[in-house]
Amino acid sequence: MLTERVEFVPEQDAELFAAAPAAPAVFMLRGADATAEPYVSKTANLRRRLQRLLGAPTEKSKRLNLRDRVRWIEHSATGSDFESAFLLYRVLRVEFPQTYAKRLRFRFAPLVKMHMENAYPRASVTTRLGRSADLSKYYGPFLSRVAAEKFMNDSLDFFKMRRCVDDLNPDPKFPGCIYSEMKMCLAPCFKGCTDDAYATEVARVNAYFESGGDSLVREISSAREAASADLQFEDAAAHHARLEKLGSVVTSLPEIVRRLDQLHALIVQRSPAAETVNFFRVDAGSLAGPLPFAISAPDHTKTQSMEARVEEALSSLPPAVPKSAPERMEHLAILKRWYYRSSRDGEIFIADRKGELPMRRIVRGISRVYRGEKEVHS
Repeated sequence: MLTERVEFVPEQDAELFAAAPAAPAVFMLRGADATAEPYVSKTANLRRRLQRLLGAPTEKSKRLNLRDRVRWIEHSATGSDFESAFLLYRVLRVEFPQTYAKRLRFRFAPLVKMHMENAYPRASVTTRLGRSADLSKYYGPFLSRVAAEKFMNDSLDFFKMRRCVDDLNPDPKFPGCIYSEMKMCLAPCFKGCTDDAYATEVARVNAYFESGGDSLVREISSAREAASADLQFEDAAAHHARLEKLGSVVTSLPEIVRRLDQLHALIVQRSPAAETVNFFRVDAGSLAGPLPFAISAPDHTKTQSMEARVEEALSSLPPAVPKSAPERMEHLAILKRWYYRSSRDGEIFIADRKGELPMRRIVRGISRVYRGEKEVHS
């Protein structure tokens, strides 16, 4: 996993430090005892970090020094902080299978969950994925639980799906709740609607989440136009007011929020290799890569367009297939941590609802990442 391995001889430390790249890397320091716990970390400057950890200690210094304990140095150069974080995760997962999550301080991504396995489906916010056979649908990732709950609650105000969390045993004698009294719920708890009517409402909510709100925008817009055509101006005004309220909810939705099994994207990062960028695939929220991509076309592909070369390169990088739901959540946590940073390195290109990547934008993005430029948002 780490590509370089050198023996550390204290008497020859000057040569080793001079050979180490003054560039970002993930590294591991091992002692002579193969069973001893290694030191694993990432750094923005490998040479400086090794000098600090393995250089001759100064008198009375309290700084960590491993000079007398290290026998082997393993490291891999990285081109970006994102690549360093993903590689560090993979290394720690192998070296510390019981404690790697605690070491990385994972904060799992909040998701909106549609509990489709329930006889009367409902929505909630969660940071955990169910089993692979779970019928539930998950939407995210959101920046925080607060952001996920706000979007979910503001969205459900436009529907009449239940908000309660109990498993229902419909009873006509049940008094209902405040939402049923306010006509904001179809009230399946006391048979206020048929099962088919409730299923239809749940389907509308699913369509809303899967389309990023577009389905409801179209529905209300059509109702407004129909009311105007029938000269029902008060109804048209009411629909227009709902549309304006919905607009503020939909526009607040981050681009990356998708139904999780439909979250596909390409991340482009700088590479430690010359004339190259690195690709990372996002498939259903899971990460795969890096895949080096040469800026200049090889001689045998000079007749290909850049778009064709990108597509060919991506076809050679199989999607990640996490072994468990927790591993998938870990990948999503790494993606979420990078995506929502106020200033992030590299660029991400998210596939549309049909799963198609914006190839023209990707080609321009590759050029910007390679030159170290930032994307300009209009």
